[in-house]
Amino acid sequence: MTRSRWKPVQPSNMQHAIRLCLDYALHKHNRSVARVAELVGTTEWSVYKWMSEGSIPSVRIRPFEFACDATYITLYIANSAQKLVIDIPSGKAGSQDELLDLQNHLNNAVSLLTRFYRDEADTAQVLHGITQAMQQLAGHRENVRKHDAPELALFGGVEE
Repeated sequence: MTRSRWKPVQPSNMQHAIRLCLDYALHKHNRSVARVAELVGTTEWSVYKWMSEGSIPSVRIRPFEFACDATYITLYIANSAQKLVIDIPSGKAGSQDELLDLQNHLNNAVSLLTRFYRDEADTAQVLHGITQAMQQLAGHRENVRKHDAPELALFGGVEE
């Protein structure tokens, strides 16, 4: 999957969240389950057990997500607690493409709401569309808030 196909994926349960992390690690970093387990400091079979039971020790969540370079477990936990999670932007100015993307997400959310109130749209699809729009809008809110004092890109590499 391309970046644009990974970003909107929402885990539906803990097993799905663990599987998404492992799939992302394999696709983006070519890390097998065995390699992820090694980076976490556990055995491959422990990771398979976590996935089969849909349960992971809380002290292992961040190391596991760090090894996979994906935060689907944290996202699932927050969403199941009815919390909205956004990636904190670096405080850089938004491009015209980002603003058009925001406009598309907002229009899609309003369209889905209209269809929902006419009993023409699925609840999960509407919730997903609204969440995506809220996340995009919150990201731009954070960019505006940080406009006067942008963060330093200490570990971000060279910007073009």
